[in-house]
Amino acid sequence: MATPKPETLAAFEAAKGFMPVGEGLALYEAAVAAAALGLPLLEVGTYCGRSTLLLADAAREAGVPALTVDHHRGSEEQQPGWEYHDPTVVDPEVGLMDTLPTFRRTLHAAGLEEHVIALVGRSPQVAAAWGGPLGLVFIDGGHTDEHATGDYEGWAPHLAPGGTLVIHDVFPDPADGGQAPYRIYLRALESGAFEEVSVTDSLRVLRRVGSGV
Repeated sequence: MATPKPETLAAFEAAKGFMPVGEGLALYEAAVAAAALGLPLLEVGTYCGRSTLLLADAAREAGVPALTVDHHRGSEEQQPGWEYHDPTVVDPEVGLMDTLPTFRRTLHAAGLEEHVIALVGRSPQVAAAWGGPLGLVFIDGGHTDEHATGDYEGWAPHLAPGGTLVIHDVFPDPADGGQAPYRIYLRALESGAFEEVSVTDSLRVLRRVGSGV
C-alpha cells in the first residue's frame, strides 16, 4: 500500500478539516495509482487543504500537478449556526467565511505550495472553462443535490479512460449523513462508465471503464 511521507501525514493530521486518517490513506493510494497516467489530479472542495496535502504529495512524486477547486466561502453546513461552522475562518472585514488564507498557510507549512494549483471559483464555472483530461477527480464539495450533481456533471466528463473518480461522504444509511454524495456514487455505477475499486468508510474509489457519466 502506498503511503505518504511521514511529514506529509503529520501535516494532514494537524490541518483543519474533517477527513479521518484511514480515508486519507485510501485517498493517497488512489492518487498514486491515478498519477501513473501522467495527468493532473483534481480535487473539488478544498476547505483548508487537509486532503489537498495528500494529493500534492502523490502529485509531487509523479511529477504531475495537483489542482484544487473551491470558492472558499464555505459549504452549507459550514455557515454560522450550523454544525461544522468554524468562526476562526470568518473574514471579519466582510463577515463571510474565507478559508483561502488558512489553506495557503497549510500548504506553506508542509512545503507543498509549488505542487498545487488553487482554482478559486464555483466548481461548475471552473469545470466549464477547463479543457484538458484528468487522471483523478476527487469530489468533496457541497453536499446538497445541486452541488454534488454539479460537481459530478462538471468534472466527471474530463476524467480520462482508466482515470479515478473518488467520492467522499458516501452514506448509504440516511442516519449517518446526507444522501447527495451517495446518489452521485450510485449514478456513476449505474452509468456503466465506472467500476468500484475500493470502499474505505465513507470514501468510494471508482475507475473509468467506459464513456459517459
